[in-house]
Amino acid sequence: MRSTGSEKMAQLFFKYGAMNSGKTIEILKVAHNYEEQNKPVVIMTSGLDTRDGVGYVSSRIGLKREAIPIFAETDVYALIAALPATPYCILIDEAQFLSKQHVDAFARIVDELNIPVMAFGLKNDFRNELFEGSKYLLLYADKIEELKTICWFCHKKATMNLHYIDGKPVYEGDQIQIGGNEAYYPVCRRHYAHPPIEEGKE
Repeated sequence: MRSTGSEKMAQLFFKYGAMNSGKTIEILKVAHNYEEQNKPVVIMTSGLDTRDGVGYVSSRIGLKREAIPIFAETDVYALIAALPATPYCILIDEAQFLSKQHVDAFARIVDELNIPVMAFGLKNDFRNELFEGSKYLLLYADKIEELKTICWFCHKKATMNLHYIDGKPVYEGDQIQIGGNEAYYPVCRRHYAHPPIEEGKE
């Protein structure tokens, strides 16, 4: 599965965006486009997100597919290298939950096995700190792309994720708190700092 030098070299992509920026829909679209051409893909996701069961990627519009779950102990390099057929692409959802070791392994998959890896995830958490996976994807990725969406409260671009509990914004706590539209809003910088509490989720 190594490159002969005449092949196009694979790359590591990181596509990030705030909540509701269409990351999972993009994964499913890319997978469909490859598979329509009879080019198999591998879809992976964090084992931490159990909202729809372990090992699934699902979008807000109802699309859902099985995926290989990634846990802290998962050796993703060995897993991919042992596949009976080489995939044309690896697609990763919830990539912010990857560890540095996982990102290292995906970089090796790109460089040594010549398989493109496209990772999709949040860049920053609700405390406005980088996730570990996002930090190292930003450092290691060959190409980085922002998937854009607008602020929940205005027309500006959303760059941050605002966490609500009982209708009030929360800025402290454990970094990993799984939730969707019932708990998080995509917001601009101004509304992250000064959210309209009366419009929070009750």
